[in-house]
Amino acid sequence: MEHELQDAHAAHKYLTVRDHLARMVAQELSVGDAIPSERALTQQFGLSRMTVRQAVDALVTEGVLVREQGRGTFVAPQRMDFEMRLTTFGEEMRRRGLEPGTEILAARTVGATPDVAAALEIEPDDEVHFLYRVRSADDVPICIEQAWIPASLAPALFDDGAPTSVYERLREQGLAPEWGEDTLSAGDATDAEAGLLGLTRSRAVLRAERRTYAAAGAVMFSRACYRPDRYTVWVPLRAPRPALVPRRRAADEAAPHDDAHHDDRDAQPAPAETDDQPAPAPLAPGAAVTTGGGRR
Repeated sequence: MEHELQDAHAAHKYLTVRDHLARMVAQELSVGDAIPSERALTQQFGLSRMTVRQAVDALVTEGVLVREQGRGTFVAPQRMDFEMRLTTFGEEMRRRGLEPGTEILAARTVGATPDVAAALEIEPDDEVHFLYRVRSADDVPICIEQAWIPASLAPALFDDGAPTSVYERLREQGLAPEWGEDTLSAGDATDAEAGLLGLTRSRAVLRAERRTYAAAGAVMFSRACYRPDRYTVWVPLRAPRPALVPRRRAADEAAPHDDAHHDDRDAQPAPAETDDQPAPAPLAPGAAVTTGGGRR
């Protein structure tokens, strides 16, 4: 019992320091400001260095603070949480009070490579519009994106120059995106990606591959690379819904039925089907999870 009380007391001390620092970040400090040193916090609260470090570590893990080797610990830029749904990048940025920006690195029509052709359900070397760009919010780069759109579906896509919003241009041409699927993974940025995203410390990035569909079929395939210090993914979940018409078990459908020996088990509905996707687990390098919806 005494040991449990000691553990609870230690946890209370740790939370006191954590909550104090969180209030400072919310009410007193700005992005880039340094927090008090571990020594100062140790003296202020009369706690061990280990307890103070545990409180700081928790806020670093949550993305509230960021450590810089040899310099100290600072208030981190706020991360933007993106719900996985079919809205444009510009719409999402403006909804958060940020000004979206796009730097076009390439916009041309090329032959589809085998992997792009497979994703778009076309033949290799069929013409596709290729768009390579950097997306930003308030002049801070957020992601690098490469996108491919079948030229046969939208031959005039680049007639007025590279579109700021591909989704908006597709809507104008009667190809409104209706649904999509994402594959997310963690990885390291290349030298070129790190330079475009302004990464100076960690090279970890969040990668996403997306296929976007309209009524006509697959209308866009894209690969994107996101800064993890400015971007998180939010996946809303709901309870499973019962199927409108429960399926019979495949074995029941295949086997002949003897009405004279029909038992109650044959009348039980099969498990309800659902379109829900599981919540993504924490991503480790090389791990991947697929979700539905998203934005471009």
